[in-house]
Amino acid sequence: MDQSQIGGDVFFVLLGAILVFAMHGGFAFLEVGTVRHKNQVNALVKILADFAISAITYFFVGFAVAYGVTFFVSAAVLSGSEGGEIFLPQGFTLVKFFFLTTFAAAIPAIISGGIAERMRFQPQCFATVALVGLIYPFFEGIVWNGNFGFQAAMENAFGAPFHDFAGSIVVHAVGGWIALPAVILLGTRLGRYTKTGKSHPFPPSSIPWLALGSWLLCVGWFGFNVMSAQSVGGATGLVALNSLMAMVGGIVVALIVGRNDPGFVHNGALAGLVAVCAGSDVFHPIGALIVGAAAGLLFVKGFHWCQERLKIDDVLGVWPLHGLCGLWGGIACGIFGLEALGGIGGVSPVVQLVGSVLGVVYAVIGGFIVYGLLDRVVGLRMVEEEELRGADLSIHKIGANPEAEIR
Repeated sequence: MDQSQIGGDVFFVLLGAILVFAMHGGFAFLEVGTVRHKNQVNALVKILADFAISAITYFFVGFAVAYGVTFFVSAAVLSGSEGGEIFLPQGFTLVKFFFLTTFAAAIPAIISGGIAERMRFQPQCFATVALVGLIYPFFEGIVWNGNFGFQAAMENAFGAPFHDFAGSIVVHAVGGWIALPAVILLGTRLGRYTKTGKSHPFPPSSIPWLALGSWLLCVGWFGFNVMSAQSVGGATGLVALNSLMAMVGGIVVALIVGRNDPGFVHNGALAGLVAVCAGSDVFHPIGALIVGAAAGLLFVKGFHWCQERLKIDDVLGVWPLHGLCGLWGGIACGIFGLEALGGIGGVSPVVQLVGSVLGVVYAVIGGFIVYGLLDRVVGLRMVEEEELRGADLSIHKIGANPEAEIR
């Protein structure tokens, strides 16, 4: 019975890892459909390369920073066949690492959408190493592993630790707010704004590819959220239903406020899912619907504010989508998770506000440090000729439709 239970947990977490891994295809195609045709190949290569670099970096450095576990032992110890407290039987610790790797790799995948069409390839690879090796796991360990006593201090002071079940703050807000300094330091794309500051938006290259990316992300997100329980015994249908309700709430509001714009509709689903991550295990489904609906509104308004008012050329809107909606999700967990509003309880509005804001501040500082240093040392942006030609030909020497382009 014990072996069967462990085997079930191994399979459960492995399935979650596979679903979240599939989400990276969603990140890729969402970017492919949004950027101009001359940058589609670069979008595909960036996401896959960033995942590979992230996995290697997290294996050798990041996982140890977050959880104090290294893999420099024999395969017998790693598999758990020789016992031990760190590496659990049947390789459960290993599938947990795989699962958490897909989360860590989401950080550069999120940032990729904001810096698209003018970022040099090599500096982004260097940034991925720094972010996944140090910046992200340092904060991850504080929230999810209790490092440095932050969680214990919050619980002692306010009666509850900072609650982020599936990463509204740890993953999405951190990724979105790291992206903001990168986008600011890069500057706007050539021709995006006139000399007088008038907006000149570039249309998406493919709505079907954009929609496919959103669908892949939505499907994988149920692994992202539900499998964050990391055991069959801890899994609950409440997380699945709350994720569903937040998603549809984001869709409907983005549909209305965005005036039927397909880009807003498909990203509205993601906005709701970003926001529900933190409290998906404590919300009432009606609370999740409200949280997701508010996130859909926040994304549409935040996207316009970012692009039109602030003149920040965030190509996929990753700051409003992951940064602002992630921040809202962390704060909302302390509101709609309360028993008075139908939630399960065990959360503190003060702790959620403090933890969420600290996560944002940490991410912004980390983003400016990493991308600021890279900008000074190697430079972030392609030269004007390369940007006009497009990242596909300038970096990868091939376009999205090579045969047709040759003809």
